[in-house]
Formats: sequence, C-alpha cells, structure tokens
Amino acid sequence: MTKEQELLAARLEDYSRLGQKRPCFLGFLDEAQAAFCEDFLSRRRVSTLFWGGYEEAERVMLGFFPEYLEPAPQHFPIVPLSLSYRKEFTLTHRDFLGSFMALGVERDVVGDILVGEGRCVAFLREEMAEYFLQNIEKIGRVGVKASLSREEPLPIARTFLDMSGVVASPRLDCLVAFLCRTSREKAAGLIAAGLVSVNHREALSPSSRLQEGDKVSVRRQGKFLLDQLGPTTGKGRLVVKCRKYQ
Repeated sequence: MTKEQELLAARLEDYSRLGQKRPCFLGFLDEAQAAFCEDFLSRRRVSTLFWGGYEEAERVMLGFFPEYLEPAPQHFPIVPLSLSYRKEFTLTHRDFLGSFMALGVERDVVGDILVGEGRCVAFLREEMAEYFLQNIEKIGRVGVKASLSREEPLPIARTFLDMSGVVASPRLDCLVAFLCRTSREKAAGLIAAGLVSVNHREALSPSSRLQEGDKVSVRRQGKFLLDQLGPTTGKGRLVVKCRKYQ
C-alpha cells in the first residue's frame, strides 16, 4: 500500500464511522482512488454510493449514509458550473483545469470538466460554488459567463478511436500486445513492470483473462475500453473490438 493509499484508507475508516450518524461525502476521487475505495470497503458493512453529478462520471464523490437514509444522487453536495464563451475560441480541458487550480483550490473540489463548443460544464463541491462564480471571469485570455446551471445535453465527455482485430486468447498479455501494437513478449514486460492496469487496478499477471467492458490502461500508451471479445474465427483466434480514449 502506498503512502497515498494509507492516507485514503485512514479517511475511509473515519468516514465509515461518521456515516453511521449522518451523511458524509469524500472526494471528488479519480478512477484509481474510487477503485481502491471500492476494494477497501468491500469487506465492511457500510452503506455507500459513488456519484459524480451525471451518469458515467469519471471523477466521483463517495457518499456514506446512515441506516435511516437511502443512498441516492440527490443527497450529494454537487453542483454544475456552466461557463459560456464565444464559439470562435477553442478552449481545452487543460485550460479550464488550469484556471480552476489557479484559484488556490484543491483538486478534489472539482469533478469532471466537460468541454463543448462555446461552453463547458464542470461539477463542483457545493460549498465552493459561490467562490467559483465570484472569481471565474476568464479562462486564459478568453472571457466567460458563469452560472450554476446545466443545459442538456451535456457536452460529450470524451471521444474514442475504434480498433478491431484478432488475438490468440483473452489473456492480458495477448490483448496488451494488440492494443499497443507490439509483441506478446514486450507486452509481458510492460505488465511485469507495473505499467498496466485493468479497471484502474494494477495488473501483474500476464495470464489473467479479460472480459467485455474491462478498461485497460497502459502507461504512456493510453486507455482502452474492451467492447467485444468474440466470436472465434475459423482458425481459432478471437475477434476483438475496442475503443481507445482520445
């Protein structure tokens, strides 16, 4: 367990106790932190829910709830901050995050940042919303208009590159070799070096078998979502369809 994980584990113990008396909320957490929390709490009898402000959010809060309260999204202290600007300007996720961090806030105050054409929707901890409203007038050199609202549909969270091919089996080393366009031997080396994670958990066994829906991350190579494993070709190889996060 890393030092960061030890600190997170200690916070989970504290929040588990507090959550027996009143609702309390940890985060925003990134995907690896959320996976650690899920594993850590799996053996404990606590009532929890992950929520990031919208379905399929990557950065989420972890809510702890007492027995008398059913866990539900409406209880979370999350608000959407909408920022509009002239469409001729091109702003990126990095531009918005940089301006937010320049306010002197911690990273866990901000959830997902969804950037579209001429607008952005960011999810914030509720207690920080007015501070953002009062202090965000520009992103870089681009003037923005801020409001605590959300207009549907939300900007697309992410884009993908479709990939397809065939592999010998659903083993991790086979699929990493396919995803990274490298040999199976080099893929096994990436796994042994701790550079591969599956569903945000470090994967060290090249023989582990993957399933449809798994997310595979390879450091410096990218993140991939496995959509389809199969059918088997006439030569006994496995058809693979997946998407690479852009």
